Amino acid sequence: MSLPVFPTMPPLRSDIPSSMEQIDDVLRPVLAVGVACVSREWEQAPHRHRKGQLLYAVRGVIHCEVESGVWIVPPQCAIWIPGGLLHAARGVGEAQCYCLFVDADMVQVSSPALPDSCCTLAVSPLLRELIIKAASFPTLYVLHGAEERLVATLLDELATAPVEDLHLPLPRDARLRQLADLLLAQPADKSTLTQWAARIGMSERSMTRQLLEEIGMSVGRWRRQLHVIIALQRLARGHSVKTVGLELGYENTSGFVTMFRKAVGQPPARYLAGRKAAANA
Repeated sequence: MSLPVFPTMPPLRSDIPSSMEQIDDVLRPVLAVGVACVSREWEQAPHRHRKGQLLYAVRGVIHCEVESGVWIVPPQCAIWIPGGLLHAARGVGEAQCYCLFVDADMVQVSSPALPDSCCTLAVSPLLRELIIKAASFPTLYVLHGAEERLVATLLDELATAPVEDLHLPLPRDARLRQLADLLLAQPADKSTLTQWAARIGMSERSMTRQLLEEIGMSVGRWRRQLHVIIALQRLARGHSVKTVGLELGYENTSGFVTMFRKAVGQPPARYLAGRKAAANA
């Protein structure tokens, strides 16, 4: 059965393919689609396609999962998903996004290489405008003309976009994946490392060493990254900073704000206000 691109999200254009199979059959370097969903959340079932995909969040927050981890995409950021990877996505809060499908086989060899793994990218004003312009092109735009030249510039900008650290890696080991599932289900739990290790049948030393080897993070840093991702999702739904901090187990708002500032460089209210202002602009 064909899988709709966004089952509950009305496209801004009516001439786009309605299934992943059809999208892979579009013989153009880039297919750009604008998608809008006001005041309701959406979810996209796990799927894969040959073409690489860029999901750019104009408003709202996009949560994307692949086998190796979870990515959070706040407003004015995007996630790059290389072709062939099984992935699922959902929108949180009032959402508007653009979706680019990139056919690597049709991209000129001289173009800069696109990322070979999933990553969250910061979107510059120039890249934003190029994406919006490309979304206005017909599906089968004319090759070797002005539209393809703009697409080539878009790909140049995309290849050099800064990577943002909004990724929650997931371990491969079954016991460590169990630890991840427990922390995801109970983000406010303040158990000690010894207690967490006992729950998954490992020693504390083995758990911390193997987690560091697999994902390059300590348990503490991994948990802080988890808190940032959960916080962005809940703040996008309209929860207050104080409420989110308490839900994540912080004793007071200042402790939560300090953690968030260290992780993303700004306190949560200023971070989201800046993203919202950029979206409105």
